[in-house]
Amino acid sequence: MNPKQGYNTWSSTYDTVENLTRDLDQAVTQKTLGNLRLKSILEIGCGTGKNTALLAQIGERVQAVDFSEHMIEKAKEKVKANNVTFSMADLTQRWGCDDGSVELVVCNLVLEHIEDLHFIFAEAARVLVKQGRFFVCELHPFKQYQGLKANFQKDQEAIEIQAYLHHISDFVAAAKENGLVVEELKEWWHEGDEQKPPRLVSFMFRK
Repeated sequence: MNPKQGYNTWSSTYDTVENLTRDLDQAVTQKTLGNLRLKSILEIGCGTGKNTALLAQIGERVQAVDFSEHMIEKAKEKVKANNVTFSMADLTQRWGCDDGSVELVVCNLVLEHIEDLHFIFAEAARVLVKQGRFFVCELHPFKQYQGLKANFQKDQEAIEIQAYLHHISDFVAAAKENGLVVEELKEWWHEGDEQKPPRLVSFMFRK
């Protein structure tokens, strides 16, 4: 299923069904970003707002965007903070932010659905202030090597959402090509993942 259709369909149950990847991503984001204090944050692919509430606490202004109108609706129901603005956006087109206007770009469980990493990193580099940071947390490619991708249950059928395989070296190369440096790279396991490949990989890039 294509990503927009998939996430519109998944939105009604995304927050309620068991999802270890979703839960681990939220914990990783809290651990990584929770102590930051920033003036401006751009969240690309905010989904149902599972991380937006945290960003509203650490940022004076948060712009949260997604391409799924149904996911945005859920996020607006969940996050009522006055410093958050939600909007629809196609991340594969030029982002609606001025050059050098954002201190932190946040991207969670999104890039597996985007084929051209270079464009995303180019836009992140464009909108970031000097010394601004780009936080990325994604399904680990080791999981993709095993054939796994984002999926959900509908009418007792597993629905897979279209995804692209990006190796860790692809993220690093896209950053380097656009003047971003890797500050931190971490691999993450859920507590139920003992003796299994890592579930998530996160990066902190700096302009």
